[in-house]
Amino acid sequence: MAALATTPVRARVLGIPVNVSNDVFRDAVALHGAGGGQIVTLNAEMTMAARADPALGAAIEAARMVIPDGAGVVWALARQSHRVRRSPGIELAHRLLEHAAMHGWRVALVGASPAVMDRLRDRLPHDLPGLKLVFCVHGYQPAEAWPGLERQLLQCRPDLVLVALGVPRQETWIQELPEPRGGLWMGVGGSFDVWSGVKKRAPAWMGALRIEWLYRLVKEPRRWRRMLALPAFAWAVLRERR
Repeated sequence: MAALATTPVRARVLGIPVNVSNDVFRDAVALHGAGGGQIVTLNAEMTMAARADPALGAAIEAARMVIPDGAGVVWALARQSHRVRRSPGIELAHRLLEHAAMHGWRVALVGASPAVMDRLRDRLPHDLPGLKLVFCVHGYQPAEAWPGLERQLLQCRPDLVLVALGVPRQETWIQELPEPRGGLWMGVGGSFDVWSGVKKRAPAWMGALRIEWLYRLVKEPRRWRRMLALPAFAWAVLRERR
């Protein structure tokens, strides 16, 4: 039987690093205390993308913390005798927002559409009293605006930066920002859409059965090409030597 992880170590799934931990929130808070760094939420789709995209692969390699976001990654780790719980990035990000509200962290939000960002700017402080939003900017900016926005963001000295620019842009954008930057920097994909009420997560029972991907596919049929990465991932893991 696979051994339950008790201390965070790094394993690799198809050559892509991932932390073996069953308390990613604890590890994230500890990372903040140690000076911060980038957090990546790894699933099967991102794993396959990283193998084909050197820039994404380098960003994940450089990240201080890579959590097992997808069921496929958890399954692949189990084949290496690492028994971990799936850690959805949206849940870790929200727990970090709650922690930020309670401990006075400075929070920045980057990405999503203008309408979603407007809703989020109003909704999050209402839902999380005490939350300090020091920088909020949507992701639909002209190219020439980004250097100035990045300087403004870094000048805010945030403790937590959540970035919803989609994979791989959010990961590579964070990784390319100049050091030192401090705080936790995390790509959150479509989490802003969910928190703003624009979209819904899959029902809990689908998450328990590890078929959230099916819910997303039904809601967004155009994702079918991206979903082809799932069987390709499974086949690659099965072919890989233990």
